[in-house]
Amino acid sequence: MTTTQEQIWTVRKNPFDPNPELRIWLDGQLVPAAEAKISVFDHGLLYGDGIFEGIRVYGGRIWKEAEHVQRFFESAKAIRLEIPMTPDGVRQAVADTLEANAVVDGYIRLLCTRGVGLLGISVTKAACPSLIVIADSIALYPPERYETGLRCITSSYLRNHPNSLSPRVKSLNYLNNVMAKLEAYDAGADEAIMLNTEGRVAEASGDNLFIVKGKTLYTPPTSEGMLDGITRAFVMELAVQCGYEVFEKTLLRHDIYIADEAFLTGTAAEIIAVVSLDKRLIGDGKPGKITRRLQKAFIEARS
Repeated sequence: MTTTQEQIWTVRKNPFDPNPELRIWLDGQLVPAAEAKISVFDHGLLYGDGIFEGIRVYGGRIWKEAEHVQRFFESAKAIRLEIPMTPDGVRQAVADTLEANAVVDGYIRLLCTRGVGLLGISVTKAACPSLIVIADSIALYPPERYETGLRCITSSYLRNHPNSLSPRVKSLNYLNNVMAKLEAYDAGADEAIMLNTEGRVAEASGDNLFIVKGKTLYTPPTSEGMLDGITRAFVMELAVQCGYEVFEKTLLRHDIYIADEAFLTGTAAEIIAVVSLDKRLIGDGKPGKITRRLQKAFIEARS
């Protein structure tokens, strides 16, 4: 490294540095964000060997906490990762982190890595898993996109094959999703729709997908290689309460092209309209009435 490069790295201030007042729950201790560090030998960093959950907080209430904690432990079981705490212990760690940061409306990121270990992918080379809780704010999409909707492309990157690593596991390795999102940005779009290995619609880079035809909603089944979304399940229930029919159905890109409406759901995204795919307008190219109604009903339900 040249002297000039060394100077650049020395003086550079990262604009994405966390709030210095933020306190992180790290293996049983609440520490300042600047001191919340893991080893370069942690297998979560070296190999993406770990799991995570994203959880919302509304008005001091943890949204769907039981479902998120359950999925967290199910992901761990699927990859043979022993979380070093009970579900009640994890919930207490989350509560302590929220209190330490005075978070009333925000976002929780819950992580567990395989832990520090030797070089090599064998799980027998890693020590005790590491548990991390972050409580902060999040804005997945710009606020104006909730008014105008998202422009999407179909990504060339496929969702994981279920017999590779099940997409129902929220693992720390989201590289194919990251590349799909980057592909969307490079194309001047907001988001990418990902297909499975059979060419059928799975989900977006980080959210589940619904389309609307008439007064009926359709969403791909989890067997198509997608996350079993907690917000997705809630929106399905919410839609029925609003008087709509909802079906799980195999979808192709063509189904999205000719849909009356389309929208994404997710913990961070909540409900957000998709107004175009591959430069084809969906409906009239604006967020539809049913999407708007579900957005309003969701806000009322979480309040």
